[in-house]
Amino acid sequence: MSNALPVADVAQVRRYVRELIRRHPRGLAAALGLHALAAGAGLVAPRLLGDLVEGISQGIAETTVDRVVAAIAAFVVVQAVLVRFAHLASARLGERVLAELREEFVDRVLALPLATVERAGTGDLLTRTSRDVAALSRTVRFAGPETLIAALTVLLIVGALVLTGPLLALPSLLAVPVLWAGTRWYLRRAPQGYLRENAAYSDITDGISETVDGARTTEALRQEARRRARGDADIRRSYAAERYTLHLRTVFWPVAEFGYLVPMVATLLIGGWFHLKGWASLGQVTAATLYAQQLTDPIERLLGWLDEFQVGGASLARLLGVAAEPDERAPASPAPARPGGAGRLAAHDVRYAYRPGHDVLHGVTLEPRPGERLAMVGPSGAGKSTLGRLLAGVHAPSAGEVTVDGRPLAGMPLAELRTHVALVSQEHHVFIGTLADNVAMVRPDADPARVRAALSAVDALDWALALPDGLDTPVGAGGHPLTPAQAQQVALARLVLADPHTLVLDEATSLIDPRAARALERSLAAVLHGRTVIAIAHRLFSAHDADRVAVVDDGRITELGSHDELVAAGGSYAALWRSWHG
Repeated sequence: MSNALPVADVAQVRRYVRELIRRHPRGLAAALGLHALAAGAGLVAPRLLGDLVEGISQGIAETTVDRVVAAIAAFVVVQAVLVRFAHLASARLGERVLAELREEFVDRVLALPLATVERAGTGDLLTRTSRDVAALSRTVRFAGPETLIAALTVLLIVGALVLTGPLLALPSLLAVPVLWAGTRWYLRRAPQGYLRENAAYSDITDGISETVDGARTTEALRQEARRRARGDADIRRSYAAERYTLHLRTVFWPVAEFGYLVPMVATLLIGGWFHLKGWASLGQVTAATLYAQQLTDPIERLLGWLDEFQVGGASLARLLGVAAEPDERAPASPAPARPGGAGRLAAHDVRYAYRPGHDVLHGVTLEPRPGERLAMVGPSGAGKSTLGRLLAGVHAPSAGEVTVDGRPLAGMPLAELRTHVALVSQEHHVFIGTLADNVAMVRPDADPARVRAALSAVDALDWALALPDGLDTPVGAGGHPLTPAQAQQVALARLVLADPHTLVLDEATSLIDPRAARALERSLAAVLHGRTVIAIAHRLFSAHDADRVAVVDDGRITELGSHDELVAAGGSYAALWRSWHG
């Protein structure tokens, strides 16, 4: 996807993993220590068994055999207890790390500029928040601890092999070239393969969400075949990506299977030859063979989780990539704060392009007066909404600047920016919770009286109090359903409570009945007396009630003045007014 969010590189992923390890030194040390003790307890039994075989061949006493068998049983029990606590320690560590990863990812997603989310589309972000998080959770919970355990166990077993007899450790080295070559071949291809697989899945999610959201439009325009073709093409790309990673596994697994069986077979055969030559005792050969057999399980786990690590690594790279997305609003050095100010918003010779070289705004200059009601009208696609987003600080201009009291909006932290200017569009969302919580979310410390006042300001208090539990009625998914008009009134009530000095209304009342919209806008204007309101709408009654009207056409402001002045001028606004009014 050309507009997909970026993906972190290998160096960034490794830095982040090292940082996670540094955050939890005690938890990691406890988990590794317990696993080391468990692995050490497991290494005693093969050595004792080897000594027992050697002793029996030389005719040791029956009481000695009983003591050795009891010791072996005791170490098996100790190992089982240590393994239990080691797994508990690993699970706790994994859950803590996973919780941090999820919280940090949510913070990164919420910090994304709105323009970035709109440009990337929902499919990529949804896939990262669902499929990638789920894949990473498997890696953190299982692959990470299991790999550490397996690696530690391999080191201890190899050490035990060397102590049993250096010559008997040599047969195990035959597996190294096989496993090294197979693993190197796999690791050179797997990361990019899994990244392509996840990206292809994002395309499928994006296509499906577009089709579902635009189902009515698709049906009205008879575009079902085209949407199906888009879905089929996405699925074919996903199939090809998954087939490639499956091919890697079908090559790698047989090689790995052969590699970790080599040590046991080689130790048994070569060790037997060593015994015949008198270079190793029977007990040493027995212990070494059992150690080589013990190597099979941790090596199998290491290679088995290696594939999961590739999936988890690709997912982590995609999750970290969200933070790598630059905020187009933020300049290299933010402008210094200026105390006071009248809340004067101004755009000076601004240009904006969604694609380089294709400006949709062409040198627009606009200075709303503090406290005035400014309406922006014009044909669809003229650039009204884009200009409104620049004035609200959602986008940063490609050229020129938008300022408030002389300070560039792009240089302000988002929290400060929203105390100056806020945007409310025709899109709205009702969150899960009570109606009061939905309104007060912009100011959690607001008391019930202020929440009621905000709802009253947008003519929503009567229907809100008529709900089953009044303002404490649960709304949102699974709660009491609100009509589109009611949901939009809740969104406007949030803005009343947020109390910025400038509001940009992008067709904020477009889904409400025109008579209700007119009453609501008058109520809102009365509550926001002394504040600047920039209203973007096609309905010209908004312009009629405004102090001034800006006519936007082809990315330029072609007319600016009061309703009466523009009607008397006989230009494009007058033509629009006559067409609408007559």
